[in-house]
Amino acid sequence: MRVIGIDPGLRHTGWGVVEFKNNKMFYVKDGSISPSHKLDDGKRLLEIKLQLQKIINQYNPNVSVIEKIFVGSGSISSLKLGMARAASMIALADAGLNIRELSPKFVKKTVTGYGSASKEQIKSMIEKLLSIVPKNEDSSDALAIAISAQNFGYEDNFSFSEENNGLNLAIARALVKEQNK
Repeated sequence: MRVIGIDPGLRHTGWGVVEFKNNKMFYVKDGSISPSHKLDDGKRLLEIKLQLQKIINQYNPNVSVIEKIFVGSGSISSLKLGMARAASMIALADAGLNIRELSPKFVKKTVTGYGSASKEQIKSMIEKLLSIVPKNEDSSDALAIAISAQNFGYEDNFSFSEENNGLNLAIARALVKEQNK
């Protein structure tokens, strides 16, 4: 299974591709799409879509995962994040990929074991798990999103939610760890 993870953003959209084969995880590639700040929003969104289409064609993932939108205090920034997310989702859907969505908290829990992990903690775990240094913070997050794809079945079977007591997550992590031996 080859997975592309997307961390959407209007200024920087991170992407990362990992492959799961024979119960092992392999790094394929990562990077970010950073349209010129001189472009208007419409052209920036088009560039995100077009660049992402090239990446999809080059690395040929069969699963896509995108981070769910986090609504913060700034409504304008949330709106722009939603637009970048939509441009990314259009590129993924246009390539015929099913789009899975994961919350930032679930991704952090999956990769670090802690739902409120910092970006530095995520980057550190990505370096350990994949034996690489991610290109940047955005691609590090995208690789974490892609890695979390291994928990799709567990997320559904164990009914993960931000409200649960963490037992289901611990069980899923133990199962994943056992698979990766």
